[in-house]
Amino acid sequence: MTTPTAEHELSVVVTQLMKGVLYQDTHERQWRQLLALQAQVRDYVRVIGLTVFIDESEGYAFLRSRPELEEDDGPAIPRLVPRRALSFPVSLLLALLRKKLAENDAKDADARLILTRDQIVETVRTFQPESSNEARLVEQIDTQINKVIELGFLRRLKSSAAADTFEVRRVLKAFVDAQWLADFDRRLAEYAATLGGEDR
Repeated sequence: MTTPTAEHELSVVVTQLMKGVLYQDTHERQWRQLLALQAQVRDYVRVIGLTVFIDESEGYAFLRSRPELEEDDGPAIPRLVPRRALSFPVSLLLALLRKKLAENDAKDADARLILTRDQIVETVRTFQPESSNEARLVEQIDTQINKVIELGFLRRLKSSAAADTFEVRRVLKAFVDAQWLADFDRRLAEYAATLGGEDR
């Protein structure tokens, strides 16, 4: 039997997951509740066509649509977690950040990957067509950075002494997986070809 306290904790955890990614480092109490109530959370969100993905080693959890509901074997359930169509430049930035995360992990460095705005701009600039308008190029990259922040894959560090410093959130690993990354060189060649003809 579920106690009123457990029911309240379940509601808090599910509500937080509905709002976005739940992080161990920023939602400590809800994270503990999630781990304690995993079975109940899974049962609860299953009813509304969702599943919860939990990565305890990386310290994050999020909701996504149940893959079996993608099949045409019954009445469609409206998607609560919408698919987001990303622009080409944002997709490229996500791929580059994911590669930097892998490089950081390979060096056995600090688990957190911290980058400055200038470092991100330089990383993306390599894959941009030559431009005589430097200010416009940087403005476009700033727009892409803001979109990635909105998606939850970058977090602006307010307490940093350096202006415009960001943490790459490790949840990016779940969205740009190892198989995708293994094919990174071919994808970059495609990106370069697309960038050459893309109208910005």
